[in-house]
Amino acid sequence: QVQLVESGGGLVQPGGSLRLSCTASGSIFSPNAMGWYRQAPGKERELVARASSGGSTNYADSVKGRFTISRDNAKNTVYLQMNSLKPEDTAVFYCTFRDFRVSRDYWGQGTQVTVSS
Repeated sequence: QVQLVESGGGLVQPGGSLRLSCTASGSIFSPNAMGWYRQAPGKERELVARASSGGSTNYADSVKGRFTISRDNAKNTVYLQMNSLKPEDTAVFYCTFRDFRVSRDYWGQGTQVTVSS
């Protein structure tokens, strides 16, 4: 089992920045991937960004150039630096951990990000 604890959501004005953090604990094995999905009201959950334990990253087209994902493998923590935030970024952001050995995904409880003036 893997437990995920998220922090860093909140209210920010358009053009502002936020940084999300997520720390995993429990049965942590490699290879794995940690990342973020988001779900806006009335929309499906979508991948925002993901970083593998091997160092590769991928992003949704809508956030490329604005968001940066990074990992501290020693701390089992993933960060999402979000810059130039837009109202359409408003959503609940969920941290995920994928254990590739058993093809299992774990989810955090979600953190609200609201971009509004």
